[in-house]
Amino acid sequence: MTNPAKAAVIGAGISGLACAYRLQQLGMDVTVFESNSAAGGMIDSVEKDGFLFEAGPQSFQGTPALFGLIRELGLEAQLQKADPRAPRYVLLHGRLRKIPMSPQALLASTLLNPVSRWKIASEPFKKSQPPTEEESVAAFVRRKFGHEILEYLVAPFVSGVYAGDPEKLSLKAAFPTLDEWERQYGSVLRGAMKSRPPKERRTGAPPLCSFTHGAATLPRAMAAKLGEALHYDARAVSVDFAAHRSTAGAACEVRIVRDGQEQSASASAVVIATPAYAAAHLLETSSPQLARALSGIAYAPVAVVASTYYRQQVGDPLEGFGFLVPRGEKVRTLGTVWNSSLFLGRAREGSLTITSFIGGAADPDIIQLHEENIAAIVSEENARILGITGPPVETAVWKYPRALPQYNLGHGHVVETIRDAERASPGLYFAGNYLEGPAVGKCVENGFQTAETVRKYLQTAR
Repeated sequence: MTNPAKAAVIGAGISGLACAYRLQQLGMDVTVFESNSAAGGMIDSVEKDGFLFEAGPQSFQGTPALFGLIRELGLEAQLQKADPRAPRYVLLHGRLRKIPMSPQALLASTLLNPVSRWKIASEPFKKSQPPTEEESVAAFVRRKFGHEILEYLVAPFVSGVYAGDPEKLSLKAAFPTLDEWERQYGSVLRGAMKSRPPKERRTGAPPLCSFTHGAATLPRAMAAKLGEALHYDARAVSVDFAAHRSTAGAACEVRIVRDGQEQSASASAVVIATPAYAAAHLLETSSPQLARALSGIAYAPVAVVASTYYRQQVGDPLEGFGFLVPRGEKVRTLGTVWNSSLFLGRAREGSLTITSFIGGAADPDIIQLHEENIAAIVSEENARILGITGPPVETAVWKYPRALPQYNLGHGHVVETIRDAERASPGLYFAGNYLEGPAVGKCVENGFQTAETVRKYLQTAR
């Protein structure tokens, strides 16, 4: 492992895989080091006794970059798309209410009181100026639309996407488009309308997607393409991007532990595609200041609980995507996805599968409980909400103490520190869901962009 490679990627989550796969497609010599025995990070699909469980993301939003990748990998025949018209629900006062999916539907809905609806209706005709200091998502929504919309709609959505606290989450970092619309147009809704593509190019919202054998089909296919370039059970322990600057063809040294033995690998470029806290550990010695910035990114804990029931056990018809829960409902479950209603093949005939998320920034202690206790809490709450009788047929629980990065206030400064470090350290790059968004599509795009940057550097450095 002492011979210099063109590029080394540390971490085979979705971001690292996308980066390494694109480098390979660009004709670059690439080596990937993954500490686990499988690729994909939190994206994992488990098939058991006729049921299909998702251990992490339950689906992904189809984007042009993702659809292009799916075509390249020959996965189009396995692609599944959920019905975009399927309703979503929010739990209010103990019962499920349909979430209006457009400003017009919100105005007609009784979900909100007349004052909140008037704030929505009048917002496009007003011009507001954002504060000079960085604003939280909660502060922004209260200022623009009021507390009710924050509590009933925005806070549950934030819990579903980031497992985060809207009081701490940065609007500019987590939802930059909203911040930009207000700054440019003085109105979020006016900005949304002016930013819409021409009628002939409108295709609607990106669909929610998966595959016949689950979301893990995508990372598994990229891992298969990488072949022997992907090294499993190879744990990186340090990265020194100054050690080999005097050595032709090698800018970085990576220390790897395999089979209990520490080895050294050198490369012309290194992409760190691990979570931020792991990246901080890798750089503790070579760049303490950067390591401190990375370690400052908070992560929210989440437990994922997948359950199957016989159809006759469930009173609710489960027609739609599932439901989210406002914190005021005193329910610990953040939300539940109705997998069998979204995609075929998630359960045996006469049965159904649902998946719940619990924990997050507002309830971090849940991760300390045993899996059986977590499952019991979720089962009791779902039974109450959905009219379920009897225990689940099958249950699987996954605990992630650090599941999702939090784009909290100040996050933009951390990202800029990382980008400054890249500019100051030729051959060192970062990719991951803490940089440009946690969505699968964003991670793939970030991985592709990083690969292109690495390619340009390697071609220039020849």
